[in-house]
Amino acid sequence: MTHKVTLIPGDGVGPEIMAVARRVIEASGVSVTWEVVEAGEAVIPEYGTPLPERVLESIRTNRVALKGPLTTPVGRGFRSVNVTLRQELDLYANVRPARSLPGIRSRYQDIDLIVVRENTEDLYAGIEHWCGRDAAESIKLITRPASERIVRFAFELARREGRCKVTAVHKANIMKCTDGLFLECARKVAGEYPDIDFEEWIVDAMAMKLVQAPENFDVLVMPNLYGDILSDLCAGLVGGLGVAPGANIGDEAAVFEPVHGSAPKYAGQNKVNPLAAVLSGVMMLRHLGEAEAADRIMRGVTAVLTKGETLTYDLGGTAGTAEMGEAIIREM
Repeated sequence: MTHKVTLIPGDGVGPEIMAVARRVIEASGVSVTWEVVEAGEAVIPEYGTPLPERVLESIRTNRVALKGPLTTPVGRGFRSVNVTLRQELDLYANVRPARSLPGIRSRYQDIDLIVVRENTEDLYAGIEHWCGRDAAESIKLITRPASERIVRFAFELARREGRCKVTAVHKANIMKCTDGLFLECARKVAGEYPDIDFEEWIVDAMAMKLVQAPENFDVLVMPNLYGDILSDLCAGLVGGLGVAPGANIGDEAAVFEPVHGSAPKYAGQNKVNPLAAVLSGVMMLRHLGEAEAADRIMRGVTAVLTKGETLTYDLGGTAGTAEMGEAIIREM
């Protein structure tokens, strides 16, 4: 069957790495028709917004998208396009696996974790305002429906992948109403899955334990802000954001993306590691039911990393973005 997929090249290095991901996916043998739509800084002069309505319409129609990194200004400018996408399409589950890969330098080995992050509320809902000139206030929104939904998603993911434990991460000892509600919901949903172990950790202790003994954890589920922070920590356990894929999943659509930034200073230099984009494509293929194609790509990635002959600078090599992509295709 042919899959129609929305492709968003992104800002900065996005077009380069997404071109590699596209070629690798096409070489896997799966049939994909790409609908390319533009979003980000470059389209603001034409559309007056970094997220034109046609982008949302394309994703709603195709139900699956592969997206490059989009620039979000720090402390100024337009609101995060990523956050807007998640809220507009109700992509409530952010899924970020952290798995060790051969040949990737890291202090750890045999890491295999998945962070499941609630994607639509918490402080990232953007409900904030100024209180005069010298103070600002942000509202932390946690709801029962969203909390139960994301915890249930985590347990279903664990069951589907044959995993044995789900850990809820919170700060309910201090934020007794908001995080207290999240933890209450997690405990309730956990009771529906007696075949899967459940435990709960306070977020600061969780950060320490992930560094000390990451092998003790399996699937982690948490509110939005903690998920953003701890998923980067988990990426650090396996080599960094350059090898960290991600997915934003809802009931009606799913958007797959590398989790690193747009790195505009490297744009056009054929320099940046394309693995996060390629691995996001692997996640997309599994979502589409194309497991054989996904496995084929992973064999190519594993072979390239194991040989170590065609790697980008961050992985200790001298190859360019496109060259590493072609090496993966050859090994497939």
